[in-house]
Formats: sequence, structure tokens, C-alpha cells
Amino acid sequence: MKILDVRQNSSEWLFARAGIVTVSELDNLVSPTWKIRDGESPATYMHKKLAEKILGQPIDLDISTFSMDQGHLLENEAIPYLSYVHNLKVERVGLCLTEDGKVGASPDGLIGEYSGVEVKSPMDHTHLKYLLGGILPKEYMAQVYGSMWVTGRSSWYFLSYSRKFPKLLIKIDRDEAIMSAISKAVETYYTTFDQALAKIERLKTA
Repeated sequence: MKILDVRQNSSEWLFARAGIVTVSELDNLVSPTWKIRDGESPATYMHKKLAEKILGQPIDLDISTFSMDQGHLLENEAIPYLSYVHNLKVERVGLCLTEDGKVGASPDGLIGEYSGVEVKSPMDHTHLKYLLGGILPKEYMAQVYGSMWVTGRSSWYFLSYSRKFPKLLIKIDRDEAIMSAISKAVETYYTTFDQALAKIERLKTA
């Protein structure tokens, strides 16, 4: 794993992610049951990443929304909460990359040498759904397991943080069968991606 010292959500961070797979978007490639997706979703994702790769810049330069801004604000409360209440020392990092630089993860924090954390601050009704479920929500499975895959960590924490309700903190252990499924999905994606990129390059010189 390589770590780029860029501030998350900065322009440098956006440019560093351009053209590569990121774990926050990994659900475009795999389903919650770890099947490789086909059809429109992975194709649309690949076309976006192709454009970024060729242009050398992100497609979405401004990703700020009110909900995201609120989430970042609460995230700044959630990290100290982990440290003080659960005695987990959290290291904030920029962008983690696989050694080949083809897949990136932007953890909300790394914990020690073997773990990390993903923090969400959802709407009240969504937080209550997560709290009552008591498990990793399926919409974040690809991101959490993908973060373990990129970083090589053996576990990951998921924290749903709310000022109004009890917090949900769960620990997820690494699953090698899932790691293999992610590896296969990424390999399949990049086979198609590289072929498409080579075709576009040929068309440019034709």
C-alpha cells in the first residue's frame, strides 16, 4: 500500500483519484453478494473513468453538497469520540493506493497497524435503521471490505454517528473469500478498461 499525503476532498485529492477505481465506488463493479456486475452500471462507470484517464482530470470537480458538508462536520466529532470513548487511536490519512496505483481508498482513519474506520453520519431515520439492524449496511459492504483489500488490514470499524441517538460501532473482520471476489472484479474491470483505452488511442491516431 502507498499513501498519498493529500487532504481529502481537496482538488489534489480529486485529481489523484481521477481515472482509477475507488472503493467508495466499488459497488459499481460488485454486488452485495460479491457477484461481478454486468450491464449499464459498470459500463457507465468505466466510461467516466476512461474520460478522466484520457483528460487527466476528474469529471466532477465540485462534489460539495449540503449533506456532504454536514457529514464532514459530524465526522470531525466522530473521530474524537472513537478516541476518547472507545480508546481507539485514529490516524487521519489522505489517499491509500494499491501498489500498482489502480485502486484507491480514502479511509476516515487508520487504527494501529491492522485496522481502520469508515464513519457515516446519515439522516436520522437512516441512522435508526442501521442502529436497529446492528450490522454493516449492505450499501457500505463494498467500501468497507474494499478498504481492507486496498490497505491489507485485517479488520475495519463501521461507525454510524448521530448527535441525537446512540451510536452504532461495529467491527468487521477480513474475509479472504471476499478479498478474492474483489480481486477478480478489479481484474475483470481493468481488462475491459485497458482494451477500451487502447481502442480510443488507436482511433485518436487513425
